[in-house]
Amino acid sequence: MNDRLFIFDTTLRDGEQVPGCQLNTVEKIQVAKQLEALGVDVIEAGFPISSPGDFNSVVEISKAVTWPTICALTRAVEKDIDVAAESLQYAKHKRIHTGIGTSDYHIKYKFNSNREEIIERAIAAVKYAKKYVEDVEFYAEDAGRTENEYLARVVEAVIKAGATVVNIPDTTGYCLPDEYGRKIKYLMEHVNGIEKAVISTHCHNDLGMATANTVNGVLNGARQVEVTVNGIGERAGNTSLEEIAMIFKCHKTLGITTNINTTKIYPISKMVSSLMNMPVQPNKAIVGRNAFAHSSGIHQDGVLKNVQTYEIINPTDVGIDDNSIVLTARSGHAALKYRLEALGIKLESEKLDQVYQDFLKLADKKKEINDDDILVLAGADRAANHHIKIDYLQVTSGVGVRPVASLGLNIAGEHFEAAASGNGPVDAAITALKKIINRQMTLKEFTIQAISKGSDDLGKVHMQVEYNGHEYYGFGANTDIIAASVEAYIDCINKFKDKVL
Repeated sequence: MNDRLFIFDTTLRDGEQVPGCQLNTVEKIQVAKQLEALGVDVIEAGFPISSPGDFNSVVEISKAVTWPTICALTRAVEKDIDVAAESLQYAKHKRIHTGIGTSDYHIKYKFNSNREEIIERAIAAVKYAKKYVEDVEFYAEDAGRTENEYLARVVEAVIKAGATVVNIPDTTGYCLPDEYGRKIKYLMEHVNGIEKAVISTHCHNDLGMATANTVNGVLNGARQVEVTVNGIGERAGNTSLEEIAMIFKCHKTLGITTNINTTKIYPISKMVSSLMNMPVQPNKAIVGRNAFAHSSGIHQDGVLKNVQTYEIINPTDVGIDDNSIVLTARSGHAALKYRLEALGIKLESEKLDQVYQDFLKLADKKKEINDDDILVLAGADRAANHHIKIDYLQVTSGVGVRPVASLGLNIAGEHFEAAASGNGPVDAAITALKKIINRQMTLKEFTIQAISKGSDDLGKVHMQVEYNGHEYYGFGANTDIIAASVEAYIDCINKFKDKVL
């Protein structure tokens, strides 16, 4: 059996389905190039039929990336497959990923169909995709809850129709690890012609078992894993790329190898977190802030005597430099450029100068600049072309004093001012903002997160606003949490389908 494990990354498709984490085409290309450098075998670039933006992203990623296979998702619908094939026209290596639900839940309630008809539709979709590309992957959606004997019939039929890869998704994250492993083993033992296709895992983390299920799938014969950077994805997320890569690197006796350059894991983790405005939890395996931190005295003593007493991974193996340059107000362009490039971001000279000036302003307020800070600074230009910008913000508040905010906005070159009081400084500032914008907006979600532990660090604010029947997500980052809150609200407004004022 081939012990080479193929890494199929779906950060730009399944991962991007997280509300508020959508990327534009330029940002997707940035991530795709980093995925190529990381060594992933397949990049699922999007679902082309879903929107013109997704279609264009698949086209442009196909042009930008050289050696990985570029994959486009479809339903078992001819029009979907036509559009996917068109979007892949520039890909050097192309794959169409088509499929249909196979569990009784999907067959009965989603399709109002029967098992035999589903097999016919599956075969037809694979044969139709095969007219466009040689490499066709079939997904049996909700395979985790599909009865094994029927699933084996579906898999055998699509392989006979020409599928080169068959994806066995635990779509709802329902399976237990042993159960999912037995499912893969059953297919390996009962499907005629299974050797003609690669069996793939695609596990979700609803019960916190995505990685365990994926590993069990591999140990029972799967040789492709579908993963995302930082484990992002719908609901509780997908199997984490970095966890799978490091599990098989650490457990060399299993004999499973990947093409992943693990030293590039941390930089792409930070890039995806920053571009998608989705912080990595501090205790996240491999890439979390505390992944290599030791606070217990007993642990510290052991690590000082021999690092292997409490660390099974060398931080440098995942791209974390123990001797990284510390950035302060005295650091120059070269130090900033070095740290940005270590995080996977290369800037032109003019853009670097702009970021450096913002860096100096922030460094005057902080004792030390961390990676999250400079990633926010490097991405700050995304707001440069916003329709609405802050001219000034002044807030008065204190014990026994009702907070009052004065706000000035630049809206498409015109200047507007307003003042308002509120239940707190943030409420006062946003009330002043609403006076200027004069739209019926409902704040649905408001989350404040400090990037790290210091009182002088950047704070991140995530917001969700409902307007005119649509929901919009915004993001702000500032050492002043009130300013960050207003920036996040304005970010929402700048995304409205109709321009304000």
